[in-house]
Order: sequence, then structure tokens, then C-alpha cells
Amino acid sequence: MQRLIAPLILLSVVLFSEIFSYFAIKRLSKNKKKFKWYWWVSVAFLYSGFFLTRAVFANYTRNWYVNIFAIIIFTKLAVALSFVISEFIRISKQTIRKSSQETDLSRRKFNSNLALGAATIPFFSLNWGLFRTAYNFRVQEEKIKIPGLPKAFEGFKIVQISDIHTGSLQTHHQLQKAIEIVQEQHPDIICFTGDLVNNRTDEVYPYMEDLKKLNAPHGILSVLGNHDYGDYETWVSEEAKKQNLAEMVDVHRKLGWNLLLNRHIPVEKDGEKIVFLGVENWGANLHFPKYGKLNEAYQGLSGEDVKILLSHDPSHFDTEVTESYKDICLTLSGHTHGFQFGIEIPGYIKWSPSQYIYKQWAGLYKKGQQQVYVNRGLGCLGYMGRIGIRPEITVITLVPENTV
Repeated sequence: MQRLIAPLILLSVVLFSEIFSYFAIKRLSKNKKKFKWYWWVSVAFLYSGFFLTRAVFANYTRNWYVNIFAIIIFTKLAVALSFVISEFIRISKQTIRKSSQETDLSRRKFNSNLALGAATIPFFSLNWGLFRTAYNFRVQEEKIKIPGLPKAFEGFKIVQISDIHTGSLQTHHQLQKAIEIVQEQHPDIICFTGDLVNNRTDEVYPYMEDLKKLNAPHGILSVLGNHDYGDYETWVSEEAKKQNLAEMVDVHRKLGWNLLLNRHIPVEKDGEKIVFLGVENWGANLHFPKYGKLNEAYQGLSGEDVKILLSHDPSHFDTEVTESYKDICLTLSGHTHGFQFGIEIPGYIKWSPSQYIYKQWAGLYKKGQQQVYVNRGLGCLGYMGRIGIRPEITVITLVPENTV
């Protein structure tokens, strides 16, 4: 039943948008019979095209159709909401005051025009997010206190990137710009927390030379995200899907990234060390498989080791990490993208629909002595834009626990 809740909510929103935006705009048309046919034929084409894009091999074509679809749907939703609210007010006033029919007709047309005016807000916002802020990268600096941090690692700089989603990239310039910013931070180590592609490993191939420019003295550590397994693609056989995953693992190797598949690696400096663990994707949500095996990553570790975990999905932190692995001091995650939509004014407001799904959805969170940092993502998925939630490059500086 839980699996049906989200689709039912989505279906309800879509039906609400289509029906009430239709009534709002129909009222302004001169030939209502023709309008009816034009409207519902265009709706049929819109939704047919959306479902048929799954059969279009080119990711670029698929992504652009999703963007057009999103702009149309959210514009219709704004029309429908404005229309329903204004109509409710009109009917309430009419009931109380018993307005004349002439006044009522005038008010009806006004409500329809008001609804059309409301449509400009999502239309221009979505286009702004698509063309202006989708790759307006934000460098987020965090000083994170680590209990028992070895002296050699005081000031150690981790640059975290996540959710590149190369299948959604429009040009090489976007990724090149992000890589330049990463390198300008002079990281000691780079951590990539999953989702290199949208659906298939071959999406990353055009960007291999760009990604090879990432480097740090202590290397690049990486894990897989839910989109890296090919679970969202239709494959001709199970063998083809397995081959896709094997190619993904090989991509990390060719890039020179140290892919942590349920294992750990010590990072040494001046005779001291901290340990980085990495697990395959593990999500508490029923839609995401639990590939990660943290018990395997733990094999051979001492209770005295300072441990930092790379785990793509932040729901792993609350569900397993804080319950069974209490000596992991910091978890690095991504996955949520901050929903690519929200409002963030530091010190005042931090809101996104993502918070109704994920308890930890963007930024730093603490539970007892354990912490998780959720990166807002570098790329986009579905709608190739961002509104209020900028793409993020995180610069984490490790400091001792007693730092003021």
C-alpha cells in the first residue's frame, strides 16, 4: 500500500491540474466547442509523448521532453490552483450577498484572467532554473569536529561531490566549470558519493577526459548511487544489465577513482591514519534496494580508528549507521538533490519538499556523537534545472572536537 501512495498523489495532482486549468481557460475562449477538441487532443499528445520517450534511446532528447513536460504541468497547476481558490471566494460571496448574474459573469472572467496571470510565475521560474541556475555552482564550506582526530589530520580538507548525472548534462562546459572549482579548493582528498549516470554506464563515456582532470594528493574515493546499477533501464537480458554494472566499475578504475564496494581504505599522513569506508547503495525507502553491506566494510577495523563513511542515500544514516555502527563519526551522502527546488536563506529559512521524504536532506545533521553531511548534488535529474537549491561542491575541513 505504501508503494501506491506517491503514484496516487501524483495522479491526483495531474488530474486536478488538467481539469481545472481546462475550465479556467475555456471560459475565455470564443469558440468553446473547438477549444474543447484542441485542448484534449493536445493533452493526449503531451502524455503520449511523455511515455513514449522511454523508447527514445538518446538521453538528451528524453531529458528535454521531460523539461517541457514539467514546465507545462506546473504552469497548469498554477492556473488550476488560482482558479479554484478565486472561484471558491466568488461562490462564497455570491451565496452570502446574492450577487447579480451580470456581476457574477464579470467576476468569472476576472477569475480566469487571474488564473492565467498566476501561470507566469511557474513558467518563468522553471525557465530561469533551467537556463540560469542549473549550473550556478555553490561552494559550501563546513568545519566538522571529529572526536579523536589525529593531529596530522587537523585541517585535512575533503571536497565532496555527488550526483553528477552525466546523462543530463547539456554541454562539456558545465562539468569542466565544476571541475575547475573543485581543483581551486586544493583538496587533500576528493569523495564522490554516487550517481555518475542516470540510467546507463555509456552516458559517462563522452565526459571521461573531463573527469580525469580531478585529482588530489590522497586520491579520489567513490561509491555507487541507485542510478549507477542500471535499475531504471529496460534491458534485453539480465546479462546485459550485469555487463552494464561491470562497465560502471571499470569506468571508476579508468578514471583512477578508488571505488569502495563494501570495503574500507586507510588514509595515512605523517605516520597517522583515518579510515574511509564505502558501501554500495542502501536505502531505507522501499523503492531502493539494500545493496550495501556495512558489516563487510568493517572487517579488520579497530574500534580506535577514526571512521568516515561514504553512503549515497542519507536514509542509511538514521536506519542502520546510528543504530549499529556508533563509532562512525561522519557519513557523507547525496541522493536527495534537495529536490532541486526549495528556499534557502541562511539563518532564516531552509525548506524543500525533500524534507517530507528525507529527515536529512541537505547540509550537516548531528545525532548524538555522529554526523551526516548531505550534498545537494552537482547535476540534475528529470527536470534539468534548479529553483532555490543550487548545485553544490562541499569543502569539509576536519577539526578536533574541542575546537571553538
